[in-house]
Amino acid sequence: MALEIRDQVPQFIATDSNGAPFDSTTVIGKKPLVLYFYPKDNTPGCTAQACSFRDQYQDFSDLGAEVIGVSGDGLVSHQKFTKQYKLPFLLLSDSNKKLRKLFGVPTSLFGMLPGRVTYVIDRKGKIQYVFNSMLAGQHLPKALAALKKILAQ
Repeated sequence: MALEIRDQVPQFIATDSNGAPFDSTTVIGKKPLVLYFYPKDNTPGCTAQACSFRDQYQDFSDLGAEVIGVSGDGLVSHQKFTKQYKLPFLLLSDSNKKLRKLFGVPTSLFGMLPGRVTYVIDRKGKIQYVFNSMLAGQHLPKALAALKKILAQ
């Protein structure tokens, strides 16, 4: 069952791009979070998406929010991807697909490709916005607009 708007995000642990365990409670419930799931490191759409979040990372930081990317790639892939594109935010490894299952992220292309979904989570840990689209370039503007709307309330 997929997590939806107004759902509380359950606690989870995953390996981050530094090789350390990431406990969701260090961010979720403390500050707004943009958590985006993407198919694969170093593919054209995913690279463009990561770089767009990199290029506007300060906009999210200025709003007090964190950005975290999630894919099924392993630690070495995430480290190379982060270093090559100078990503200022964490990537989480979901090689066992536990996070995808926890959030209910669907697959695309007849189940062949992991889906691309962005969640905007408020400082209380509740999902306030979900954007599901394989169009990588649309995720950042939608997430930023949703975050600004949430914070204005």
